Amino acid sequence: MAEATAVLDRLAASNMFDLRGVVAVVTGGGTGIGLMMSSTLVANGAAVYIIGPDQIALDRIANTYNEAAEVSKRPGRMYGIAGDVSQKSEALRLANEVGKREKHVTVLFNNAGIHVGFAKQPTSATASAFREAYFDPVSEADFDKSIQTNAAGPYWLTFAFLPLLEKWKEYDGASRKFVPQVIMTSSMNGWTKDPRTGGMSFPYLYSKSAIGHATSSLAHELLPLGIRVNGIAPGLFVTEMTAPGTMDAAGQSHLPADKKFPFEIPATQPSEPGVQAEIGGTNRDMGSLVLFLVSNWFVNGETVLIDGGTLLKHPSSY
Repeated sequence: MAEATAVLDRLAASNMFDLRGVVAVVTGGGTGIGLMMSSTLVANGAAVYIIGPDQIALDRIANTYNEAAEVSKRPGRMYGIAGDVSQKSEALRLANEVGKREKHVTVLFNNAGIHVGFAKQPTSATASAFREAYFDPVSEADFDKSIQTNAAGPYWLTFAFLPLLEKWKEYDGASRKFVPQVIMTSSMNGWTKDPRTGGMSFPYLYSKSAIGHATSSLAHELLPLGIRVNGIAPGLFVTEMTAPGTMDAAGQSHLPADKKFPFEIPATQPSEPGVQAEIGGTNRDMGSLVLFLVSNWFVNGETVLIDGGTLLKHPSSY
């Protein structure tokens, strides 16, 4: 009986996902998918540092969730630090800022990203029409900023935060059961062959393809340190990127009833009677994946596709 009780206790979600003592850093953690990640971590007891370009906006969202956590007697807290994740010098500064406040970091979420440089559908099957559609509207700045923010930035941040991640292994607190990890946000569009699923942004598709492959490469390189690298490849989630101007006071975006997307998402969220089913993934979907990756030490070098089956309907290399 005692042995079975111990097994059940060990396997209870309340124990597996108890993140008290965990320190997380989430770039882009104040909005969109990043906020889905950071709010999940706070809800389960972690100290979370959210990084973004606007300190006032970061403080506002952190205060909103900290007040809610205090009222509901949850131990997790959120803290904002402004910074430009695309710059090498900023990566070191951000790591130093977190290091002034924490002795270690458990998990770094390289999540921040931008979506710019949109092409068009060609009007005819001619070379000139394709150049007009794909070449003319996309600037060099769109490509440069996309690669720097979405792909190069996670490289700089990963190595800048390595000493803090390594120090986690020395921590003997209640959450020592978790091992240090870097988690990359790529996208289903790192594997798609249909640019419509990426909003016709080739700078975005290129950058997400790069970070998708880099995840496994970095995991291989960091094996001697015992620091894992895994990835999350989201499909459509309702955020400011996909539904701009709809964000509420809690940072949650909402899809307008007339909003349409040029690709099919087979999975739909269960709906209550009289309530329209949600399109795309929700914070609960993303949050449950975040908890899995943080708590499971046996997965390394993998990217988890969470797209509602979209790439089952569209050609891809995933």
